[in-house]
Amino acid sequence: MASAPVQWLSPARVQGSALHITRILAIRHGETAWNRDTRIQGHTDIELNDHGRWQAAQLAEALRDEPIAAVYASDLLRAHETAHAVARTRGQAVTSHLGLRERCFGRFEGHTWTELEQRFPEESLAWRKRVPDFAPPGGESLLQLQARVVATVEELAARHPGEQILMVAHGGVLDILYRAATRLGLQAPRSWELTNTAINRLLWSPEGLSLVGWADTSHLHNPSTPALDERHA
Repeated sequence: MASAPVQWLSPARVQGSALHITRILAIRHGETAWNRDTRIQGHTDIELNDHGRWQAAQLAEALRDEPIAAVYASDLLRAHETAHAVARTRGQAVTSHLGLRERCFGRFEGHTWTELEQRFPEESLAWRKRVPDFAPPGGESLLQLQARVVATVEELAARHPGEQILMVAHGGVLDILYRAATRLGLQAPRSWELTNTAINRLLWSPEGLSLVGWADTSHLHNPSTPALDERHA
């Protein structure tokens, strides 16, 4: 069943003139083999699997008629592949930005959630409790991720007042955007979806981010194009 957007803002609730507002389509990359294995990716560069490429193609079709002034993506392959699937149908280029990268997980990367609990129990607990200043050895804390993501979105959105842009990033980045738009703290339990290639809509103005719609996956449930499941391919 398709997920419906969780919140819609009326025009009266949007601060600032429309000429100063940037509409943002925020997308998590398509699925990878490591996603399916619940293996931490972070900055490790993993390509899309077959199902992820199918998701990206469905996303491209869903956004075909959307006005998009610019396409931005994390430079990591899984995000860039997803963004390129959209951009090539429109004759547009993808602009990479390091600020849209996933949180760096240091030595956590390459391990499954179960392996982390077994090998690094104390650090794994701090991670699962979302301790804001905890950083895995060699990685980033939530506070560092938040500062990076918010600064990047402000930078990119400010380039396009009155326009709509596409940003393809990662689960951790999308989580920060949702929290910023809804004014939720870093340790608040997550009740929202971060589905691969779901369409999430936000507004940016100099006053900050606002949530328009979240987790629209209707394009992934199109009966005319059955999903490719690589486990049975």
